Amino acid sequence: MMKSIHSAYDALIIGFGKGGKTLAAYLANQGWTVALVEQSPFMYGGTCINIACIPTKFLIHDAELGKPYAEAISEKDQLIGTLRQRNFNMVDQSPNATVITGKAAFVSPHQVSVRLTDTGEEVLIEAGRIFINTGAKPLIPSIPGLQHSQRVFTSTTLMQQKQLPDELVIIGGGYIALEFASMYAQYGSRVTILDRSIHFLPKEDRDMADAVQIILLSKGIRIEQAVTVDEIIPGDDRYDTVVYHGQEQNRQEISAAAILVATGRQPYTEGLNLSAAGVEQDARGYIKVNDHLQTNIPHIWAIGDVNGGPQFTYISLDDFRIIRSQFFNFKPHTLTDRSQVAFSLFTSPPFSHVGLREHEALAQGYRIKVATLPAASITRAHVLKETEGLLKAIVDADTNQILGCTLLCANSSELINLVQLAMRAGFDYTVLRDTIYTHPSMSEGLNDLFAKLT
Repeated sequence: MMKSIHSAYDALIIGFGKGGKTLAAYLANQGWTVALVEQSPFMYGGTCINIACIPTKFLIHDAELGKPYAEAISEKDQLIGTLRQRNFNMVDQSPNATVITGKAAFVSPHQVSVRLTDTGEEVLIEAGRIFINTGAKPLIPSIPGLQHSQRVFTSTTLMQQKQLPDELVIIGGGYIALEFASMYAQYGSRVTILDRSIHFLPKEDRDMADAVQIILLSKGIRIEQAVTVDEIIPGDDRYDTVVYHGQEQNRQEISAAAILVATGRQPYTEGLNLSAAGVEQDARGYIKVNDHLQTNIPHIWAIGDVNGGPQFTYISLDDFRIIRSQFFNFKPHTLTDRSQVAFSLFTSPPFSHVGLREHEALAQGYRIKVATLPAASITRAHVLKETEGLLKAIVDADTNQILGCTLLCANSSELINLVQLAMRAGFDYTVLRDTIYTHPSMSEGLNDLFAKLT
């Protein structure tokens, strides 16, 4: 039974993402009255749990285990349903917190109107402090025919399909595109990536980008660079046609049972009516915030993807810590404290990075020492039968401080956290070189990687 909705709360949180739900539960436990507004009952818990991190990583894991696609999708749906209910309960079971399912729109700086999803009724809520946590959504490019095709999907909608597409065309060459390419190729799809960039993974060092590309190619994935998609032509009951051209301007066509659009993301502020609150946005639509995540309206904050920071769940959780430190007895914490943030791209094997890349360190004028290590040289990689990949470390030659590290190997999403911790602690690289790790483990690769610097 839904709780009664009051007209006024100490805090109103718009959006059920990681930062928002954690903040809602915490504030309620501190005695604040809290309203958490989420427009969809299928998004309790936020993007990560429902349509991003958790379902994708679950499907990737099942692909690596060799499970049939339809079975994996069914198991994924069951897991997400369980997690969604758990997250709802985490907030709503507090006597001080109320989850309101509806679409929020500002009426004034302190007032928000919510159109309830189940009844269509509008309720007016006033709050002393408001936290916007509405996230981001896929950016859909203007390609002729795209809006009329029944085979165009986003990363969200593709995972809702029960049948594996035999021919998957991915428009885009970023991290989401590569993660889906790797996953669907393992399930058995024939995958083609159409990437507008001239270079594969252009932000990465060429040796690391090449290592990723070699692995994807070995899975049978076709990768086309410097491509412009011209048109999508609806086809028969099985395939559409994607028309594109490369640098030579020659028209090319490819059949697609499914087309994944992975060309970036944009802030989700649709219908929020930020102008009524006077909240400012940047040129791309992201909400402007200061180092405390405050908007230009002092009692309104923006947390998570909608504020234009790195779009990772763990960044949203750190946003919560920044908010928490402003109201309770915690060490002050702001955006300026955020450094050495690691990330992982969950291809198989995963690609993980923290700090500076080699070309970035050189551009910033560092004298550096560089070490690389084939993943196949690590004993544990052979035990796991995952010997593909490359490990790379960048160290300041003058101070022995670790400047950056990129790992393409089994368990790299765990190993990179160890490197990140060493960097944040200011450890000399020899600490990782000389630490005694369990055996056989992928961590032992850090012994050999950093030993190459001496």
